[in-house]
Amino acid sequence: MIKFDNVSKHYEVGRDALSEISFELAKGEIAFVTGHSGAGKSTLLKLILLLERCSKGQLFVDGANLGRVSKRQIPVHRRRIGAVFQDHQLLFDRSVGDNVALPLEIAGFQPDDARRRVRAALDKVGLLAKENVLPERLSGGEQQRVGIARAVVNRPKIILADEPTGNLDPELSTEIMQVFEQFKSVGVCLLIATHDQNLIDKFGYRTLTLEQGKLVRDQKP
Repeated sequence: MIKFDNVSKHYEVGRDALSEISFELAKGEIAFVTGHSGAGKSTLLKLILLLERCSKGQLFVDGANLGRVSKRQIPVHRRRIGAVFQDHQLLFDRSVGDNVALPLEIAGFQPDDARRRVRAALDKVGLLAKENVLPERLSGGEQQRVGIARAVVNRPKIILADEPTGNLDPELSTEIMQVFEQFKSVGVCLLIATHDQNLIDKFGYRTLTLEQGKLVRDQKP
């Protein structure tokens, strides 16, 4: 599903953000990517989303060589990937259901179809009863689950999560990981950037460790 083949990312000012990264993730696989602040975790996710382009090497996502994806094709590529962020990025003047529906509105789904998908996504994360509630009335863990529902409402094959439990206590972090595991069971590939070593140890999934932009360890369970 995701294949890095000797990938580097160089910025004009400063050192390489990533240097000669190679690894492959399969369908239905969960993996953590970890490392110190500035190690390259976020850059790696940005390359997959085509928010950045590789400087060297080749990156394949769901069989597509991203080096050959044109600017016009980028929106279609991104709709195949669900992205979850630490700060949720919710619109607080819209209901939970309307927040989850945003990707479907952008993609031009018919209202009835969009509503069915929104309700299915909220049910998957245990928040169907909160469909008409404003996000400010939810706990931090519930807000993060809304972010996950929005990420999966398009039924993506891949989910990327950038520090999704960074603001949560250990109990809520475990809850979020258990939500992610539900998607693994239906073949979704998940790559989770985190510095939470306790979370990594508790769940024991494959862990890719970055240091100064280099992949220094690929620890498989």
